[in-house]
Amino acid sequence: MSTKTDMSGLKKLSKNLEELGNKKSIRLDELINDGFVSSHSKYRNFDELLSSSHFNVETAEDFKAIPDDEWDIYIANNTNFNSWEEMQVSALRLYVKSQVGKGLKN
Repeated sequence: MSTKTDMSGLKKLSKNLEELGNKKSIRLDELINDGFVSSHSKYRNFDELLSSSHFNVETAEDFKAIPDDEWDIYIANNTNFNSWEEMQVSALRLYVKSQVGKGLKN
């Protein structure tokens, strides 16, 4: 009796892992996307979350210049995370999970 095994899912998983491993960087808007922000705060997207703060951010440099402790307090008060780092780690986990499972059947 012969058994036929469908390896297409394993091949797709391998391809997804390889693509993820080849990424040099991930844009902030890929991680902290609209769905992520809206599910973890009262805001619809990151721009709305940011514009509701007292920080004046017009460029990436402006964002980088926000004092870490003040930004952590803002994130803790306006999302269900205790810090910006916790928010980023959570977003990264979801991103990796979505990329690894891309195109696979549940």
